[in-house]
Amino acid sequence: MAAPHTSKDEKDVTTDYIDDSGGRRPTMSSIDLNKNLEAKISNPLANVPYHTLMRDVEEFAHDKDLDDLIPILKKGALVAQDPSKFEEVESLDEDELVALRNEKLHKWKHPFALYFTIITCSIGAAVQGWDQTGSNGANLSFPTEFGIGHGEDEGHPNRWRDNLLVGVVNAGPYIGSAFMGCWLSDPCNFYLGRRGTIFVSAIFCLLTPIGGALSQTWEQLFITRLLMGIGMGLKGSTVPVFAAENSPAQIRGALVMSWQMWTAFGIFLGFCANLAVYKVPIIAWRLQIGSAFIPAVPLTLGIYFCPESPRWYIKKNRYRKAYNSLLRLRFTSLQAARDLYYIHAQLEVEANIIGKSNYVSRFAELFTVPRIRRATLASFVVMIAQQMCGINIIAFYSSTIFREAGASERNALIASFGFGLVNFVFAWPAIWTIDTFGRRSLLLFTFPQMAWTLLAVGFCFYIPKDSTAHIAMIALFIYIFAAFYSPGEGPVPFTYSAEVFPLSHREVGMGWAVATCLFWAAVLGISFPLILNAFGATGAFGFYAGLNVLAFVMIFLWVPETKQRTLEELDYIFGVPTKKFISYQVNKALPWWIQRWVFFNKNAVLEPLYHFDQGIEGTDVPESSQNAMVLDICTLTYHFH
Repeated sequence: MAAPHTSKDEKDVTTDYIDDSGGRRPTMSSIDLNKNLEAKISNPLANVPYHTLMRDVEEFAHDKDLDDLIPILKKGALVAQDPSKFEEVESLDEDELVALRNEKLHKWKHPFALYFTIITCSIGAAVQGWDQTGSNGANLSFPTEFGIGHGEDEGHPNRWRDNLLVGVVNAGPYIGSAFMGCWLSDPCNFYLGRRGTIFVSAIFCLLTPIGGALSQTWEQLFITRLLMGIGMGLKGSTVPVFAAENSPAQIRGALVMSWQMWTAFGIFLGFCANLAVYKVPIIAWRLQIGSAFIPAVPLTLGIYFCPESPRWYIKKNRYRKAYNSLLRLRFTSLQAARDLYYIHAQLEVEANIIGKSNYVSRFAELFTVPRIRRATLASFVVMIAQQMCGINIIAFYSSTIFREAGASERNALIASFGFGLVNFVFAWPAIWTIDTFGRRSLLLFTFPQMAWTLLAVGFCFYIPKDSTAHIAMIALFIYIFAAFYSPGEGPVPFTYSAEVFPLSHREVGMGWAVATCLFWAAVLGISFPLILNAFGATGAFGFYAGLNVLAFVMIFLWVPETKQRTLEELDYIFGVPTKKFISYQVNKALPWWIQRWVFFNKNAVLEPLYHFDQGIEGTDVPESSQNAMVLDICTLTYHFH
């Protein structure tokens, strides 16, 4: 592409191309991605004249040693220039037109390589879930064996110390992830790629559960769980990014959310394993912890057969390999060429704003470059909200909670098994809702529901323990809580964080986001036994119910919608200043929702925040309905057409 001219004062992305007569012709939209005051989403190819575009493609092909692909790249560039009008591109043959039509009509129809990649990523998620729950059942026995099992003994002098140590052991993987694993993901991705990093993480997750099962002291168990955290951090920071970069925009949310869905499945399998071996004498807890190595085996083998991320290849300036990877992920060479050139064009715009940086400066730029800072804030909110909602007090300590409610060890494990099943089953609806209702809408709908269900759990502890209703009502509201969590705060954080950062900062940004999530998971793991001991069950659940309300407010103010936009188009979404976004939500979106859904005023109209320039292929909703991308506080009550 011809070099754009950028104002030194305004740092504007854009701009003009010089024609053969020396005059300037506008091409890219004049939008500053650090201060997108008009909230426009633009296609960088939209206004490029035909002859200029063809010349740019030839220069691109010569520069990237892709001369043999010039004809197909030219076709791809014309399609990318206005994806909604591909029927008007005269150079396309009938097979290419059919492929593009099918892409719109059959959004779930994609090559096997794409789905194999998602399946492999799903196995990685199952490893994550199983690792989390191995200690859940083991909590009932390993503390006693290691001499730290006095947490339930009223008046015992070591009660607080033992509660703290059990919490530290449970939090080991999250400490290891937050302080080591997540931050190693950026250099590992730089040198090893997405696949190589996932392979290394799989090795950690394969060996550390076995080491934990062979531990002879709580200190040894803690160390193995710290090392497990390195694998979990590498995997959690890389797998969602790998899935997001390989997936087409229209179903990216559904495919990337498989991370959470299969994490839930891994949690469920972990509960199954806990229940299956709880009667084995002496070594039950060892089997419960050690069994987590099982799903790491197919992950270690399967990642070898996946195509590497095309965007990672582009980042490394390996365009030929990026094209070959796209050929495996798309049905035709036209689609591969279109995506290759469009990604390149948008990354040229991105480079004008962000430039090149090293690891240290990339981390600093998470908080200093406005476009990236907004993504950092939004990912922080959705990630910390996953701990504020209280899901992990159930995932880590459900067996302890149910035994606190008066259940036997067997019944506590059965009740925990039920929680794992509900958590997995209710994750499935998000496959269809995350790309239609959107990430933000799901969060705004489910957080109030999680707040009242946790409050109900706490009040159920007032029911006399000798009543059958005591344990039954506690289990019921915990299951309802899980049913609301699974399609909302369950799949959204990792999906959202994997897509909001620009390619230049995607690894370090995702590392930051996952470190945030797992650091606060560690805090939760350490603190919950102490909170339960100090406040009692009712106080502990009431505390987390209040945190759900706080998380709802944070999401409302700071989390933009990202559904059905390409990863590159999200640069424009996060170009909108935070102050402008908050002002829109408070002064326009909220009053509109009150008018429409409290007073049922059908004539209430919401002015959309985002404006779509020509050449952007959006969702199938009309522009008047695209405000769904912004709020939508009305959540599941909003009707898409």
